[in-house]
Amino acid sequence: MVTGDPDAEALVGRSGRYSYVDLDLAVDRAARGLTSLGVEAGDRVAACLPNDVQIVIALLATMRLGAIWVGINRALAGPEKAYLLRDSGAAILLALADTAEQIANQPDLDSLRQVVVVSPNDPGCEWETIQSAADAVRCPEVEIDPHAPAAIAYTSGTTGYPKGAVHSQHNLLLPGAVSAATGRYAPELRQGCVLPLTILNLMVLSPITAFQIGSCCVAMDRIDPEGLAQWVKSERVGTFAGVPTILHDLLTHPNVKPDDLESLVSPMVGGAECPEEFRVLYRERYGREVGIGYGMTEAPTAVTSAGGGSPGTAAGAAPKPGLCGTALPQVAIEIRDETDRVLEPDEVGEICVAPATSGDWSGIYTPMLGYWNRPEATVEALRGGVYHTGDLGCMEADGTLYIRGRRNELILRGGANVYPAEVERVIGEDPRVAAVAVLGIDDSRLGERVVAAVEPEPGEHPSIEELEACCRGQLAAYKVPDEIIIVESLPRNAMSKVIKRDLVPLFAKA
Repeated sequence: MVTGDPDAEALVGRSGRYSYVDLDLAVDRAARGLTSLGVEAGDRVAACLPNDVQIVIALLATMRLGAIWVGINRALAGPEKAYLLRDSGAAILLALADTAEQIANQPDLDSLRQVVVVSPNDPGCEWETIQSAADAVRCPEVEIDPHAPAAIAYTSGTTGYPKGAVHSQHNLLLPGAVSAATGRYAPELRQGCVLPLTILNLMVLSPITAFQIGSCCVAMDRIDPEGLAQWVKSERVGTFAGVPTILHDLLTHPNVKPDDLESLVSPMVGGAECPEEFRVLYRERYGREVGIGYGMTEAPTAVTSAGGGSPGTAAGAAPKPGLCGTALPQVAIEIRDETDRVLEPDEVGEICVAPATSGDWSGIYTPMLGYWNRPEATVEALRGGVYHTGDLGCMEADGTLYIRGRRNELILRGGANVYPAEVERVIGEDPRVAAVAVLGIDDSRLGERVVAAVEPEPGEHPSIEELEACCRGQLAAYKVPDEIIIVESLPRNAMSKVIKRDLVPLFAKA
């Protein structure tokens, strides 16, 4: 942690606030607690906790021991959480009581030695008891390899199951180091976090970056407009990373007054295409265009940016469709064809991310180390020494990147990633379903909404209500289709591949 004042406020959440000195002591205490549970370097420590101080402290304690962090989103259904625990081989899970109950009867969790219940503000909860009992425990002196596995970030898989992108401590620290060196944020600008800190990219963008610039991270546990406004006003939050839906609702809610948001001078918006209605709203409030960026779990976080990065940036016309901006200082963006040949400007190909080859950050960047226990997928994604995103795009001669399509058909619903294959797998498990196609439909508020077309087996009649219930039992709420329709047959091409674009008018009519 880097700060000019060890007594400056470092971390604030619903259940406490810590100076840099206090935070260091709390991390040591948590590290002793994990050590008492047998956690050693290389062990996986999972956490399924709300935005609060405990999840940040647990991450830092895991890093201090050389163990590997696994964030598990609380919105996931029980089977989804169990899959991540099973796939990562997590030894310890820190979670609220509801999650502990949720996975209690999930099968094949042999590697999970203990589920530790965390109850904020309860000095008698299991995690507090473990830490108190471990006061005399001596933490091992671990020599940290900055390029060894340090965290696994799960990203929805194109095969229907999530893949774990493995990152080193070097990877986690580099975005904040670049921000600190380039003066992107002033230390006095308090960094809020409204999106789930179980998402590794949010850990990198919020607390890890805040600590590197000597700022304060405010872990906000409400995303409704009034609750978020309360956090912004009471803690003088200056910036946070959100999605258009959240900020749109914050700026338009009748009970949120302009004075409530006085300190919020530089909110970042990412994770979804911005509807023009939102761009106008943002422009009127902040006098500049929405900052645009492009990033991914495997990077980690952003690799390009455009406009809106600081107060005073001139407002202008809406950006051209697909604009992603130019490469951040630590990376180089390349467009490659199927043979990995680097294409010329304006040619469309696969967007690839590589280390910068010039400037102060030349040769420093590394993408993910690979996908956890998926060597073939790792070789494919990192072939040629660069990360292949699976997205299609083109680059102008001046280095400006434009995305032209999603090779993997990713749906961005309100900033949350939804892969059709995941939803299709769940619906397709119903024996009455012959085929299913899941796709994203444009939505003025969410960016896209998830819809599904189902082709039943001959003579079968699954109800929409039954299919929706199946999805709710197996998937996070944001992945459940907003609309399901039953069709006699799905449109297909000569190779029998479903033509999803032909389904769009069916939903547009609805």
